[in-house]
Amino acid sequence: MFDALAPALTQAYPQFTNAPLTIRPFGEGLIHETLLVGQLDKKWILQGFNNSVFRFPERIDHNLSLLSKHATSHPLPFQLPLPLLNTTGRGLTAIQGKNYRLFDFVDGSTLQQVQQPAQARMAAQAYGKFASWSQQLSAAAFEETIPNFHRLDLRFTRLQEVAKQLPSLPEAEQTLLQGYLAQLPLVNWYQEQRKHLPLRVTHSDTKINNLIFSKTLSQVEAVVDLDTVMGGYLMYDFGDLVRTVACSIPETSTEWEQIREIPELFEELLAGYLEGLNGAMTPLEAESLLLGGEIMTLIMGLRFLTDHLEGNVYYRVSYPLQNLHRAKNQLALLQSQQEHRVRFADFAAQLQER
Repeated sequence: MFDALAPALTQAYPQFTNAPLTIRPFGEGLIHETLLVGQLDKKWILQGFNNSVFRFPERIDHNLSLLSKHATSHPLPFQLPLPLLNTTGRGLTAIQGKNYRLFDFVDGSTLQQVQQPAQARMAAQAYGKFASWSQQLSAAAFEETIPNFHRLDLRFTRLQEVAKQLPSLPEAEQTLLQGYLAQLPLVNWYQEQRKHLPLRVTHSDTKINNLIFSKTLSQVEAVVDLDTVMGGYLMYDFGDLVRTVACSIPETSTEWEQIREIPELFEELLAGYLEGLNGAMTPLEAESLLLGGEIMTLIMGLRFLTDHLEGNVYYRVSYPLQNLHRAKNQLALLQSQQEHRVRFADFAAQLQER
């Protein structure tokens, strides 16, 4: 199936010799085609680049080159796998009309969800260290790889626009729509924060499966999937961790009564993220982290509901109402997060006193 790739790769990359290459599918990536390449006793990861999701590959190439230069002189305590350069000095290689990238293979384990609280803290520490490390870089030098990716205000406005175009909605959809429109105070808070928070270089996709742990799950070996690295706010990165790690069940679940925030995991995440940052933030940034999970959960819910109302044009669905159900799931999680605001604020205050 991948026989045609082998000679092109051998010619394009100096890492390969004339020995036979083995190429097979690898992992569960949803965006890029991911392949495992082997030659003798060495392994690499080959990605078939998804231009439909990332419409500006040259921006990604630019941003990753900035990370690569910084990593050369400022090493991290874990690996940051970046595209290997081909014989022309570029990270992207065109083969049969498609762009590919080659990475060193990092041996280890990945998690789809935490199995114990210590893993949540470990994950947050790694992302916090990445945030601290990247603050030495100018966010203005990084280009937007997905324009307005985490702009909550624009997502909210888009839902309002789409809803106005629909003369009437079924009761379940109308109820959910009103639930989201009632989140205007959180949107207003977000807009006020943007006036004061410093723009940082952020990972922007801080799910736990974007970390590679050691085989024993005792430490983080690598932070991966760096295509969304660009200017953003610390509350984005911490918030996406909260949304995806400190929740009782995945965003695809329809067990409405079981959907809740797990406060103990939130506290592990906050403690770990602050440990990783090691003070490299302003007091206002530290305060913004407390609502970061709400911000990111609201963004995803808005996106799911908007996509449902527009006819499921963006997110892949396995049945017609799946995006509606995803939106209902996220609103339930958001409301649970908001019920714990006082507890989270008290915990943050206790951390500052230690």
